[in-house]
Amino acid sequence: MNVEEKIPLVIVAGPTASGKTALAIEIAKKTGGEVISADSMQIYRDMTIGTAKPTAEEMQGVVHHLIDIASPDENFSLGKYADLAHKAIKDVYSRGKLPILCGGTGLYIDTVADNIELADVPADPNLRKNLTRRAEEEGAESLYRELQKIDPASAAKLHINDTKRVIRALEIYYLTGETKTRGDEKSKKQKKIYNYLYFTIETERKILYNRINMRVDKMIDEGLFEEGRNLFEKYGFLDTTAMQGIAYREMRMYYRGFLSYNETVNLIKRNSRRLAKRQITWFGKRDDLIKVSADDIEKCVNLIEKML
Repeated sequence: MNVEEKIPLVIVAGPTASGKTALAIEIAKKTGGEVISADSMQIYRDMTIGTAKPTAEEMQGVVHHLIDIASPDENFSLGKYADLAHKAIKDVYSRGKLPILCGGTGLYIDTVADNIELADVPADPNLRKNLTRRAEEEGAESLYRELQKIDPASAAKLHINDTKRVIRALEIYYLTGETKTRGDEKSKKQKKIYNYLYFTIETERKILYNRINMRVDKMIDEGLFEEGRNLFEKYGFLDTTAMQGIAYREMRMYYRGFLSYNETVNLIKRNSRRLAKRQITWFGKRDDLIKVSADDIEKCVNLIEKML
């Protein structure tokens, strides 16, 4: 690959339960591709049903990367994911295969696709301890409102309860005097390294929500609660990123006696629908998307062939 050549990359994104995994696998079969997961929960081992990891049968022989690479008791950073994703993409391409980045974690996808260099600001233990204490005493909303005033663009990308990333954004500002958004904008001015097609799956909201509800029921039939119990027995009720994933954080409350079974199931469904809504909003902000349906295989393949 010469200096000017960009690596071709296919991105298949969309909300939870939209059918993106199946579409990515079909594209891979027709184009000789391999799938690189862009799911912030599928990276963790021992969390299979609740994260909807594709089974060996569903993969249909297509090689998948960045699934089951971390332990649920470790906090896996965005920076670490980006490094591994870039390496996986280059590895796939070097072997004459087409890299296909697939998932619903928009932050992961955009960081990789746009080659964003994450703010290399070391954590300050005292500042972080102070911000964490404030979150505990004043509530997550207090820090979120503070971030909205300082860096509204960063706040808009984060959930109000994503305390870990809210604290990090505040930390960057207080340590450097520059917002995280400003740092990201500088990083985006770096040379792009991928020639990508960014497909996002569109599904009618009512149909998507029904699919989400049915998928949760299917997960339960497949042993979701048993998986949760085994997870907590093995690792305990930790407050790691993995344990904050939808289904697991609700089951964590259930097994600690704070929720009934029916309350837990209803919360998993509700929070999954809310996640889908946030994902739709995230992807909708980009102006380089190609909107497709989950069965638009030929349309995707035709566009890919033109790119190649």
